[in-house]
Amino acid sequence: MKTYLFLLIALLLTACGGSQQAGQKPVITVSIEPLRYFAEAIAGDRYQVVSMVPEGSSPETYDPTPRQMIDLSRSRAFLRAGYLGYELAWADKLQQNAKDVPFFDLSEGIELIREEGHAHAGGIEPHTWTSIANAGIIADNISRVMCRLDPEHAEEYKANAAGLKAKITNLDKEIRAYLPDAPKAFLIYHPALSYFAREYGLTQISIEEGGKEPSPAQLEALITRCREMHVGVIFVQKEFDTRNAEVIARELHVPTVTINPLSYQWEREMRAVARVLSNPNKKL
Repeated sequence: MKTYLFLLIALLLTACGGSQQAGQKPVITVSIEPLRYFAEAIAGDRYQVVSMVPEGSSPETYDPTPRQMIDLSRSRAFLRAGYLGYELAWADKLQQNAKDVPFFDLSEGIELIREEGHAHAGGIEPHTWTSIANAGIIADNISRVMCRLDPEHAEEYKANAAGLKAKITNLDKEIRAYLPDAPKAFLIYHPALSYFAREYGLTQISIEEGGKEPSPAQLEALITRCREMHVGVIFVQKEFDTRNAEVIARELHVPTVTINPLSYQWEREMRAVARVLSNPNKKL
């Protein structure tokens, strides 16, 4: 079935052609919405930036559509986070169907967190953009990509990147102002804030165990650990089941708060995490 799908895509590419129509902006494809936020800030009005994984879908298990495969073949570049599940699973197929499109790994230069138990594909924690420091590295990587794709406007891209990094620096100061009196540990269903926790000296406790739901015994041990570490909030994400989180919340008498690390509104989401940690019972 998959062989048929890719033959169909190849035929469609031949029929439709890969050329850009006059008057249209050139397109850059990114793997997820947070990267679209960074890329748009740096590319400015010169490019259209599209995300392959729509908000609300999990990049761990996402399957690109035939339409997206065709659109990717017409892009000037594909910018990937680096180690997301679908990026690894589809890497060869994506490149086979977009042979003339350069692929760039935006995790280059980031000190990666390597997992024990391989909860994520490849054994590397992929949510690199949830660290403020990493965001600055991602911005630099995108700036280099843009200068390579369009050297005529390199100074403009460098200036845009500098402006974005100034915002990132200010956000870091704001987050640090929230955190001194916050609990040093938090619970989360899916471990999406590992880089955030490392950056600010926090402990992230995950409900998932190796990517699987906890057993009753594991759930009991989790509740005990959360009590011992004075966890004050449980973060949940809309693409994952919240039932175990709600059970733990009732036992601990702490709130569950929905966050979206995959949101295009990257700055707002990072600020929201810090605000919740500082005051879990205050509405955002």
